[in-house]
This record gives sequence, C-alpha cells and structure tokens, in this order.
Amino acid sequence: MRKTEDAYMIRISSLALTLMLAACAQQASVSETAETAEILIPVPEDGEGALAPLATTEEIEFAIQSPVLDALRVFSPPHAPFTVIDNIHHVGGASVSAYLITTDEGHFLIDGIVPQSPPMIVENIEALGFDISDVRYLLNSHAHIDHAGGLAALKQASGAEMVASERDAPILEAGAISFGPSAGMPFPPVRVDQIIYDGDQLTLGDTTLTAVIMPGHSPGCTSWLVDVTDEDGNPHQAFFHCSTSLGGQRVAPESYPGMVDDYRATFERVRGIDADVFLAFHSSMFGMLDRYERLMGGDDLAFVDAGALQRFNDASEAQFNTALSRQQSELETSSR
Repeated sequence: MRKTEDAYMIRISSLALTLMLAACAQQASVSETAETAEILIPVPEDGEGALAPLATTEEIEFAIQSPVLDALRVFSPPHAPFTVIDNIHHVGGASVSAYLITTDEGHFLIDGIVPQSPPMIVENIEALGFDISDVRYLLNSHAHIDHAGGLAALKQASGAEMVASERDAPILEAGAISFGPSAGMPFPPVRVDQIIYDGDQLTLGDTTLTAVIMPGHSPGCTSWLVDVTDEDGNPHQAFFHCSTSLGGQRVAPESYPGMVDDYRATFERVRGIDADVFLAFHSSMFGMLDRYERLMGGDDLAFVDAGALQRFNDASEAQFNTALSRQQSELETSSR
C-alpha cells in the first residue's frame, strides 16, 4: 500500500465537495463539467487474485482528520438513533443515513457514511441497546465517499463480512472512483469478502434481505428489500433505495459506458417494486426528518407510505430526462 499521504491526498476544495454532496441529496440540476472517464475495474483472471488490503488504523485516522474531509463532518451532523419499523433502525446522521437491521443471530449494517462517521454510528447502535461486535454483514448502497467512507473503520470495529456488488467492489477495495465528482476524493479502502448479485439473499435469523442491483448512480448501486411487520402484526415491505440521482455526474457524454441505459433500466425496475416503506440514504430523499417528528409524536406508521417509492421514482426519472436533454443540447452546441 502507498504511503498514507499519497493514498489519501485530497485534490478538491471543500466548497466543491459540499456542492457535489448537495447535488446527491437534492437531485439538483447542476451544470456538470466532468469529462467522460473509463471505469477502472480490475478483474483477476479466472476469478483469482489477491484481495486489496483493509486500510490500517493509521490510514483511517489520517482520513478522519483530513482538513478537507472536515466539510463532510458538517454535511452530515449527528441525529438521535430511532427504530423505523420492526427491526429496522436508523443509526446515521441528519443528512446521510445508515441502517441497522437486527436479529437474534447477528445484525446487518448498511453504509458507513463518511470517514468521520463511524464513532457516531457506533454510539447510535449502542444507544439502541445493540453492539457493533454483533454486526455480521456490512453492506454498502454505493461506492461514493459519503456512503462508503466509513466502511473500513466499521469493518475493523465489528469484524463483519463486507458484502458488495460486482461492479462497485473494485471501487471499495481501491478506496477511489475514477469518474464523476467523487473522482479525486479517496477514502479508506475496505476489503470485500463477498460479491452480491441481483436477487441474491442474505439471511440472519428470521430476516432475509434481497439484493436489487440498480446501476446508474454508481455502476453497482445496490438496493435491498426486506419483509417487516408493524406493531399490530400487519405485514409490510421495506425498500432501501440506493439512489437514482445524478449527483453532478454527466450523462452526455456518459460518465461511464452504458450509464444512460443503466438509469433507464433502473427506473423501469423500480416501477415493478411494491414496497410501502421507502427508505433512502439521504434524508431529503424520503422526508426523514418530517417522518421522524411524526414518529416521535406517536405515529408508529410514520414511515409507511404505499405511494412514496413510485412518486420518488417518477420524479427522479423526470429529473434525469431533463438533465439528459439539457446536456445533449449543450454537447451538440459545443461541438459546432
């Protein structure tokens, strides 16, 4: 592994970083300037080859203390942990989410937020009466710094098995992505222990998570479906939505080959999902703060909304189409 200073040198201003994260959260239509880049996905021959090393404690601490990454600390302030429904718990921040799904045979933890977030996540887990050492599976929605930055530290703290999609795993193990606004923003690399494919399932106790691969926002963007019940015993289905925002990425030209087709396939895929508990990884995407207030006010079903997922999918697709048309027009104009 390269020296710490080389591995985590940040080449982007705090302002640019904050703007990129805001674009992810709000699905804003911004004027992107990134050039098209190839996805650097090293695939060992015959499925063999050495796994990337897990970041060391020193490297994790270096990333946490980076003055540029301090912008991320402000971006996702702490939030009190709470139970969403059944065995799903929100243990993330006020702006960027992480989820603990608990069982009698160990727990699932989805996302590590930014490099500064693991202490907050661990504290939130403990505040709910659980222990980080009982996390069996560590999952990631997508391999961007604001969701994957804390995974190495959480894997180190829990000893959990890191599970990721085939197309995002190399980014996690490299601790860097080669395209889009996140390029040039390395994070502590995390060893991936298991590759997950579309439709694969992970089970602990009586809880089974089903992977839904939704490429677009990242090449291997991964959502999860899980069955839950409310306090009256009524069944519901929760959907952890990876993301369909552009987040400042270009689609004309494409930030990675096949990106437009990936987005279109993902929008169509989501149309076939009938979940009534819609959860996402930026609080603004699913009205988390408002729903939390309702929950604290006694509405146990604050996060149950049969139409929320499809409303979000329709709005997200419309924003995508608008951005695509605009960028295509800009591209045609610039090429004249």
